[in-house]
Amino acid sequence: MRNNIVVGVIADRTKIGLHWSHAVGEKYIDPVVDGAQAVAVLLPALGGRQSAEAIFECVDGLLFTGSYSNVEPYRYGGETSAPGTLHDPQRDATTLPLIRDAVENGVPVLAICRGFQEMNVAFGGTLHQAVHQVDGFADHRENKTDPMETQYGPAHALRITHGGVLHGCSGMPEATVNSLHGQGIDRLGDGMQVEALAPDGLIEAVSVKGASSFALGVQWHPEWRHAQNLLSTAIFRAFGMACRERRRTTDAAVMRGFSADARSLATRGG
Repeated sequence: MRNNIVVGVIADRTKIGLHWSHAVGEKYIDPVVDGAQAVAVLLPALGGRQSAEAIFECVDGLLFTGSYSNVEPYRYGGETSAPGTLHDPQRDATTLPLIRDAVENGVPVLAICRGFQEMNVAFGGTLHQAVHQVDGFADHRENKTDPMETQYGPAHALRITHGGVLHGCSGMPEATVNSLHGQGIDRLGDGMQVEALAPDGLIEAVSVKGASSFALGVQWHPEWRHAQNLLSTAIFRAFGMACRERRRTTDAAVMRGFSADARSLATRGG
């Protein structure tokens, strides 16, 4: 049994220099360590080479990170991407089955930006590939020439669903969040529920109905300066608590197994 909780942080497969690498931005690691109070471990995008069962034996929760890459549209029946769109097929092959398996097995999940979109696709939903080109929606992209503080600064209001997971962990009916995404949810995945909306009606947060553990996806970036934002702090705290609860449940099951084995040995020995 482990004393510390461990969170697997999903990596991108990307080329660094001449070599393919698996990388995670530090901004996703910090809130796992300091916000969720967990040990962060990088989970490489290896598709089926590492089974979900083996992964679940090693971690108490999973963080599905944001990324500059987009889910390949064939994964949700979408049209071919615009030329120059960055994809990460290895990540798709890893996350899309894993995120659903995690929810079904009670492994706490927090999904951010690309991870939020992966969650929707994993449950059968679809995506807008360019939200700003869809009538009725605002432009949710950042200006990449702005300083980082401006890009990740407050962008729009958020209306949080009363009685939902996000409302339950934060107690907040509304908030203001950043916005750094070109894609967004079109059709909501099966068994998912809306947790928050932007002023234009775009879905900004989702959860999975009936999930036995924490299963929340958010379109914005709560990891950015998480400790300075009440909503972000609440999200990572709730995620960490769910991971600790799974650790306690797992340890208790292991102890029950040990006790049963000991009783069986004692009976046979008598």
